[in-house]
Amino acid sequence: MQECAQAVLSRTIGSMKSLLYMVTMGAVFVSLGVAETVVDLRTPMTPPAWALAERALLRAYAEAATEFTTKYVDERGFFRCIERWGGNDGPDDVMETFTPWTLLYALGAPESVLADYRRIWEGHLQQFTAAKAPSAVMAKDGMFYREFVTSFDWEHTGEGLAAFHFYALASPEDAMYIRRMRRFAGMFNGEDKDAPNYDRQHKIIRSLHNGSKGPLLTPATVFDWGGEVVAGHPERHERYKAAANIKGDHPLNLAACSLGFNAFALTGEKKYRDWLLEYAGAWRDRVMANGGNVPTNIGLDGVTGSEWGGKWYGGTFGWNFDPSTSGRNYYMRGCRIAFGEAFLMTGDRSFVEPLRRQIANLYAAKKEERGRILLPNKYGDQGWYGYTPGQHFDVQRDIYLWLMDEADKKYLGSDGWLQFLDGKNAEYPVKALQGDFERLQRRLEAMRADKSTADTRPSDGAQRYSPVETDTLVNLMLGGNDPGRSGNVLHARLRYFDPVRRRAGLPEYVAALVEKIGPEEVTVTLVNTGQVAAREVVVQTGAYGEHQLTGVEWNGGKMAVGGTSFRVRLAAGAGGRLTVRMKRYANAPTAAFPWNR
Repeated sequence: MQECAQAVLSRTIGSMKSLLYMVTMGAVFVSLGVAETVVDLRTPMTPPAWALAERALLRAYAEAATEFTTKYVDERGFFRCIERWGGNDGPDDVMETFTPWTLLYALGAPESVLADYRRIWEGHLQQFTAAKAPSAVMAKDGMFYREFVTSFDWEHTGEGLAAFHFYALASPEDAMYIRRMRRFAGMFNGEDKDAPNYDRQHKIIRSLHNGSKGPLLTPATVFDWGGEVVAGHPERHERYKAAANIKGDHPLNLAACSLGFNAFALTGEKKYRDWLLEYAGAWRDRVMANGGNVPTNIGLDGVTGSEWGGKWYGGTFGWNFDPSTSGRNYYMRGCRIAFGEAFLMTGDRSFVEPLRRQIANLYAAKKEERGRILLPNKYGDQGWYGYTPGQHFDVQRDIYLWLMDEADKKYLGSDGWLQFLDGKNAEYPVKALQGDFERLQRRLEAMRADKSTADTRPSDGAQRYSPVETDTLVNLMLGGNDPGRSGNVLHARLRYFDPVRRRAGLPEYVAALVEKIGPEEVTVTLVNTGQVAAREVVVQTGAYGEHQLTGVEWNGGKMAVGGTSFRVRLAAGAGGRLTVRMKRYANAPTAAFPWNR
């Protein structure tokens, strides 16, 4: 009886609140104590080709992911492969194969995608905790310790954690996930005495190899890099013969900042934010003090180049590493991640300036060959060399989208997506989605033809068949640049949530297309491709609510609003174009769903 009375009272209060907050251009109502603006779209809209393709692609990816998992993952969640250590095919390669899956779910893919990821993540932790590399000092007792790689470089560690980072967008209330993120972040901010990776005095991570067992400060052997001998494959060790000196900090280590970012976004605890800004800030200052060029070794004394004869361009995987080639220089990967995260947290443009300066320095040294621009990828005693085409496209896109300065588009050339946003390439969305279907079909055909087995397959042996990619969907749906596969976080103008199912992503049948991006607004079309039932979607400003709403306009309606999200009601078969106005980078980023803030 008491329960019935409470239920009636609850419904009555809810009805009164709904009536109380009705307004002319929409409705405002209270849900869990949080006011939300409601935009009501009732105008019929025949589903555009892009909308049908977008929804079909989400379904197709999920179906392909199930088939892929069935083939390559056993009932324990273990990947069917030979378990090896190192940079050739190591434990990171298993989860790298599944990088975009958690992000795909956060876009609106079915629950099966997230369920598969969870099973594979838990399985691979058990699998590689038990797997040993007897000749590698840090992996002889197991490749993982405390559920984290024992000690290796962040080219590989970041790749192995990419899907783990996107999981914050998908399930931010997962208690086990939060505990793990706290633990992992503590290994790099100086809290964890058993993993003394970070030197607070000099603001450095102390070695290129670092992890749950701390930094490797002795010279790295070819076994530390390449694992055990594999008959017939001497290259597994030969490629690391010059890579013994790993002491001191390297810009690759900046990828560890994603742990601090997500720990802050999940918990709101200031210590994680403070560490990220301290560490990224120290690297920002080093780059700027070095004329805008990223140094690739900071000594244990905190001095640029002190482990490599004072040369800022020295270092394993640095500007002058393996001088006979133009590759294997990983100076930009961690910088893109950490400086972008620091900017997302603060809106402080000084964190973007090192990226701009480095790009400008490369273009100042460019060469032109048969109509192509070649940029240097190496620097040595003789100056710039190692010229290659098409470097750092994503970084240049990031810079433009973050700062919205037209001057930053000058190096981007004929970028089809940016042309579409400028109103010059109307066919781009459909063509890009069609291209994704073609890519998916090719990968499925190759996967089905793969005859390798668990006894012959390396841990990276199925990466080229992995069916899921999210680059086009992130562009079109969110107005964001592809975060990549290196352990980055998402930067985007918008995100969506299903308030009925209480989950991340667009509700079933709803499609979204960001059509224009400006410094203070974004134009998006939302459509309910379903012809029978109405749908509701929550639209959030920013991937982590970092942008503050100032207004929404739609179909002749206009409303001044605040907060970081609003709700849209879409009648069956209805749609509309909305202009969402915002003050960017006004809020601390949070992974919490809008109704939980």
